[in-house]
Amino acid sequence: MAEPGFYHTTVLLQEAVDGLAIKPDGVYVDATFGGGGHSRAILNQLGPAGKLIAFDQDADAWKNKPDDDRLIPVTENFKYLRRFLRLHGHMEVDGILADLGVSSFQFDTAERGFSIRFDGPLDMRMDIRSELTAAKVLQTYSELQLHQLFEQYGEVRNSKQLAKHIVTHRKGGGVQSIEGLKAMLGPVIRGNPMKYLAQVFQALRIEVNDELGALKEFLAQAAVSLKPGGRLCVITFHSLEDRIVKHYIKRGRWDEAGEYEEQIKPPLKPVIPKPIEPTDEETKRNPRARSAKLRIATTNS
Repeated sequence: MAEPGFYHTTVLLQEAVDGLAIKPDGVYVDATFGGGGHSRAILNQLGPAGKLIAFDQDADAWKNKPDDDRLIPVTENFKYLRRFLRLHGHMEVDGILADLGVSSFQFDTAERGFSIRFDGPLDMRMDIRSELTAAKVLQTYSELQLHQLFEQYGEVRNSKQLAKHIVTHRKGGGVQSIEGLKAMLGPVIRGNPMKYLAQVFQALRIEVNDELGALKEFLAQAAVSLKPGGRLCVITFHSLEDRIVKHYIKRGRWDEAGEYEEQIKPPLKPVIPKPIEPTDEETKRNPRARSAKLRIATTNS
């Protein structure tokens, strides 16, 4: 059972906040408020004139919002960054931080449907106001669509076989629960069952929440929302996210194939050549941190 309130062990806390090079009177964005760990650390370094604009589309995240007049909460996805910066009168800010991980609270709350460890509905929505759920994806997507999302977002080895199996066995209402899905997938699981299911769940979660599309929109908006010398810190947890962040910072496009229009001069440049990863001590305390990577960029003025 989940604990009351929203809880989360913040990953790379000090490294990410240090990466912002905070000015006491600056204006900063925490694009993923989550458990509030990064936001509290930023507020601790801000003076009375400083401001922090925090985004989170998950209503549960705001259950433990600090009582601080310097904090401006935005209950929306970070892909609306520019819109809400404009609304609050801060078209340019001194730093932006985004932690792309799913929170411990979300993973440990069975009814959210994010974890393979608990039975619950196949939901996986970060924003419960949206209509698309994991159950709806499994029930309504074509075999080709399922094949592509499991291959691209989950890197599932037998994604074509998996998609065919789901389409064949979803008749009569399909599956609506975690345990029901796990039972259905039993015959097609290859290799380590836990790893296989984690890949399937990752693919569904990314699709339900349009995570990679939202990330691309966020990065492009973040790059033009920073003051000269402003900092962008992004923590990723899997290679799909990290690849997008890495290539956008270095080249101003999404990947080596150039999905994003090439620019003469990328809007950002890396502050450090390689990402910062958690120490052995941190991964022992919090195993969910083991795949985290922090990339830090600044404006390319």
